[in-house]
Amino acid sequence: MTIPKDVRKIIDVKEGDEVMFIVDNNRVVLTKTKDDIIQRTAGIWKNMEETGADFQKRIRKESEKRLRRIYGSS
Repeated sequence: MTIPKDVRKIIDVKEGDEVMFIVDNNRVVLTKTKDDIIQRTAGIWKNMEETGADFQKRIRKESEKRLRRIYGSS
């Protein structure tokens, strides 16, 4: 995709940089992605023994316990 030179200059995009398009109310916003956050978080869950569903159940259970402590048992 060709991005006009003045736009590339404003958002500091160079050849090879990754950009993100965000669509909001029929408006498109172009931003330069922050490679550092992607690199830092890539693979963060790979050694996780708990599945996504198990994680969700555990969080909900902890939340229910916390609410019971705050508001008492019903």
